[in-house]
Amino acid sequence: MDKVALRFLLRERRALIAPEDHGLSRPTRQGRRAPGLSQAQVDQLLHRAPDTYGRLESGRYPNPPLDLLEDVARLLGMNEHDWVALWRYALGQDPPYPLHPRSGEVVSGAWQEVLDGVSHMAYVSDRSWNLLAHNEPFAALFPGRCVPENTMRWMTVDPEARVMLPRWETAWAPLVLPQLRAARAADPGDPVLAGIEREVLADPVAARIYGSAGAYLRPVEGERPVRHAERGPGWVSVCAAQPMAAPRARLIILPFRAGEEPAVRRTRPLRARPWGGARPGPDQRPDQERRPGPDRRRPVHRPRRP
Repeated sequence: MDKVALRFLLRERRALIAPEDHGLSRPTRQGRRAPGLSQAQVDQLLHRAPDTYGRLESGRYPNPPLDLLEDVARLLGMNEHDWVALWRYALGQDPPYPLHPRSGEVVSGAWQEVLDGVSHMAYVSDRSWNLLAHNEPFAALFPGRCVPENTMRWMTVDPEARVMLPRWETAWAPLVLPQLRAARAADPGDPVLAGIEREVLADPVAARIYGSAGAYLRPVEGERPVRHAERGPGWVSVCAAQPMAAPRARLIILPFRAGEEPAVRRTRPLRARPWGGARPGPDQRPDQERRPGPDRRRPVHRPRRP
């Protein structure tokens, strides 16, 4: 728990909520100058016992329950960044799910500029795999540069994908179908995902893989074969990330390598370099220059006595 950061976050958000917006009056007792809801008013609006919110804001509430954090976040109008910060400051961990049920449907328009600056094929999709933005290299992947409206539906049931994604049953279906199944479990009310699942179950080949291997989420590592509409056969690495402000949206970058055969050598994992070439000792500060060892010291020439 980070009590100082937690108090600052909650106090700042609470100051932005006007009591009048919730049918309450602003406290007029002498001595109170803070704007926004009072701590007692938060307890009143959340139907909590007195000082429940005060204990949370001051860091005197160890292991606050999930429902309290969610109620407080919604009352104080938190966004997804605030929601993650609240969990980290109060419990030292990330939240189990986004605060807003439909988070990931909209992303900032700045992502189009990001995609335009990427030389590899790249796109952003929403929580249901609807395509939100893409760059020209991604459009060039498809015949006539006609990109699909939903990348999950295209990969799972579109006949064109079975041609453009060679070895579909072994290289691609075990990657994408478990993701669909996991998304359906996390959001059973999503009509887009439900429609894709119905089409998958109506496809004999996809349904067999969906039912047998759908419970195992395979890692998105290694190259997979692809038939590029303009560059011919090749291989792509699926690099996936998530916009922090839109949980469950997806940024996908697809580096393409032309050729019939997979790469012989795999890329090495990236790790941060140790500080200064070596880990600092317990008595060594980062701003201290590392002294050379005995074998690196320069010889000292002392003048001879006459």
